[in-house]
Amino acid sequence: MSYLMIILVKIVQLASTLLTLYMWVVIVSALLSWVNPDPYNPIVRFLRNATEPLYWRIRRWLPFVVVGGFDLSPILVIAAVQIVSALLDRLVIDMAMSARMMGALSSIVLG
Repeated sequence: MSYLMIILVKIVQLASTLLTLYMWVVIVSALLSWVNPDPYNPIVRFLRNATEPLYWRIRRWLPFVVVGGFDLSPILVIAAVQIVSALLDRLVIDMAMSARMMGALSSIVLG
């Protein structure tokens, strides 16, 4: 496997890990919305600043995600993160398989 392929695989794995971390931020933020936390707490402010811009866009594009006072935008974000993470994982597998095939072909050609 070439060095460039290794770097690309690691970048894709890092993106997948960051998406998973963001998913957990969304989950914690959604759980905190059930209680009334101190809005001046730095952790609460970070969670709101990290999630509210995306929630706002989802609510603007899909106004039906707020049903009877329940905001379903965190569920959409979690589903989207899961789909993108699965696609990135599949990309890593495909990149590794193609690198193996290239290595096998080069060994056959070179002999």
